[in-house]
Amino acid sequence: MRPSSSLRFRVAAVFAAFGALLSILLSVGLYFTAQQIGHKLMDEALQAQLLDSAERHMTDAIFLPPNTVSIKAYFLSGEEGGHYAPPPEISKLVPGSYNVKVGTLDYRVLVADKNGFRYFMLFDTDRQHKREKNFFHFLAYFALLMTLASAAGGFWLALRVISPLSRLAVQLGQTQPGDSQLSLEGLGRDDEVGELARTFARYQQRMQEFIRRENYFTADVSHELRTPIAIVLGTVEVLEQDETLTPKQRERVTRIRRAAQDMADLTSALLLLSREQRLRTDENLCYVSDVVQACVDKHKHLIGNRVIRLELEFIDEPYLNVERPLLEIVIANLLRNAFFNMQSGVVSLRLEARRFVLSDTGCGMSQEVQEHIFERHFKGAASSGAGVGLSLVKRICDRYGWRISVASEPGQGTSIEVAFA
Repeated sequence: MRPSSSLRFRVAAVFAAFGALLSILLSVGLYFTAQQIGHKLMDEALQAQLLDSAERHMTDAIFLPPNTVSIKAYFLSGEEGGHYAPPPEISKLVPGSYNVKVGTLDYRVLVADKNGFRYFMLFDTDRQHKREKNFFHFLAYFALLMTLASAAGGFWLALRVISPLSRLAVQLGQTQPGDSQLSLEGLGRDDEVGELARTFARYQQRMQEFIRRENYFTADVSHELRTPIAIVLGTVEVLEQDETLTPKQRERVTRIRRAAQDMADLTSALLLLSREQRLRTDENLCYVSDVVQACVDKHKHLIGNRVIRLELEFIDEPYLNVERPLLEIVIANLLRNAFFNMQSGVVSLRLEARRFVLSDTGCGMSQEVQEHIFERHFKGAASSGAGVGLSLVKRICDRYGWRISVASEPGQGTSIEVAFA
């Protein structure tokens, strides 16, 4: 499992994101609040200094405006200019509060009219800006610390919360199909995880009952089908030894034997498919060329009186670890479909080291039909079957990891390729 797809990682990431968002919003709010408070305090200081300066200006014979490190003052009378005239950057300001840059310095400026004079009170904001910058750095470190703490807390919490789920996943992964009961060690608590574990246990019991019924059904079907088929084959064998049969009768008996044998092989193949997938080394060694030749010999009678030419080309003779009846079903179904969908032409079978290709010059298929031919019970417009054959072929190919592909054009024939894994 990739770390990014881990539920524990996602919970920790959500906590980290939530902590980061919360701390950022809190930091931004604190920063702007501190900034507004700083401006308010500067305005109050300037307002107090303005009132004091205006009063002293009216009472003192010699009035000197404040000129400290933090606060400077200027004033104008009815005539502009003079020794205490403000700098040109602020001289045109009307009464109010401003943030103005004078030269290279930033000031908070208060302009007010008192007793016929216009006073300009300036507060040097350099130290205030340094304090705001330091406060901003503090808030940034706080936000980072909160994010890391949220991530650590989220990871710890996820570890505690998801631990029962992890144990449940481990126990489910170790459960074998034949196990009759799911172990609930450490998972029987009265919470959501415990209820989930008990639900899995009930589900496993239902699956065991279902598997038991399927096993009984498979065994019964195997016995009930094989017995009459064996009787038919035995009867046909006796009939074939009857020398009084006419050639026409002997041909019909041969067809009955072939159909009964096909039924026996199909029953065996379906029973094989009903089993759980086994290791490839457990399968029997099968030469593909022998199976192809046997399928051609068994089904060429389907050509009848039609002008159809068979072409076999064995480039290589591969062998596979596969149950022979299943391979026969694949090749036989493809061959029968080719015969049933053409009145004349060529059917070509080509066997290579890693693939088998069957091509025909029949009626072909549209793109829409090609998209559905491997679906169960799907039948083309010209098909008279039950729509099961190609679906069964696809299941067999999926069982062994083979890739089956179709190339076809209406009126130009069809080519089906089975690439062996």
